[in-house]
Amino acid sequence: MVVVLAACSSAEGSDARAPAQAARQATPGAQACTATTRLIPSCGAWWGIAPEVFTGAPVEEALHGAESRMGATADVLHVYHRGSELFPTEAEIRLARDPAKPRLLMINWKPSFDHTWAEIADGALDARIDRLAGYLRRTFPERFFLTIHHEPENDVDGASGSGMQAADYAAMYRHVVLRLRAGGVKNAVTVMTYMGAPNWAAKSWFEDLYPGDDVVDWVAMDPYADDRVQDFDGLVNKTRKEYAQWPGFYRWMQARFPGKPVMVAEWGVFERPLDRSFKRAFFESVRRQIKRYPQIKALLYFDSPQAPRGDTSFDVGSGADKAFSELALDPYFRATRVPRP
Repeated sequence: MVVVLAACSSAEGSDARAPAQAARQATPGAQACTATTRLIPSCGAWWGIAPEVFTGAPVEEALHGAESRMGATADVLHVYHRGSELFPTEAEIRLARDPAKPRLLMINWKPSFDHTWAEIADGALDARIDRLAGYLRRTFPERFFLTIHHEPENDVDGASGSGMQAADYAAMYRHVVLRLRAGGVKNAVTVMTYMGAPNWAAKSWFEDLYPGDDVVDWVAMDPYADDRVQDFDGLVNKTRKEYAQWPGFYRWMQARFPGKPVMVAEWGVFERPLDRSFKRAFFESVRRQIKRYPQIKALLYFDSPQAPRGDTSFDVGSGADKAFSELALDPYFRATRVPRP
């Protein structure tokens, strides 16, 4: 795959506890920083988290626990829904509408595990989509992020007629978004979420996944720091010698989507038993390097003691908790206030 690099987009991208509030108030010009209708912060980037995933903790308990551990509140709460579930839930709405510290919701929805993408695109779930649209109209008029069947790359089946080809995904995504809009859902800020791995980006069908600019507001990646990633630069621009033409996801997104904000919708740092200081050093690298990536407007950590490939808890490891807290409180992530409902 040959990618022509473009110039960096000029686009840039809660209320927290007392330390975070102080950080915001100390930020020059903080009062002038605002969020657009597509939830793009005019200054810095949103700070978010998927809290205590796979622990079984209810969402309110999980978020409050994670916020207490990191000493700051999140701008964005990342939650997961599937199938016929209606969202946001009452608990998620309470967190979004917290009068002291409102939060944006990033809702991750897989519409079905029983229907192919082609079947959904052909209308198999229209009743489900319409029911959700009605619920959203009645229940949650605030703007929220919505990603549909995130990380589709490893679900692609290239066989003819499978209903799960890359083009089927694009058609499914378009259909769901347009059906929701037709049902009166005007407040969903749509996100297309890629895995962020070079091996999938090198596939011949990779570009066919994209549903179209008219139904995608943000583009996102979900990179994790495995044993081949040493710092934030290497996380958001993963390259591999076996895929020599791949420039890295951030560079590709700059070239492919120069006018869209970028979200790091999931990122995590795996525990390294032989290097207990690695997480601390990695979090410090994020703080040093984040301003090199002005198109990244939201950074959402995946906090889990039992993620599929390891422990991504941010406070495990020598000095990791302090480094993560300092990152969460950095003025870059405290510059723009979450819009109040």
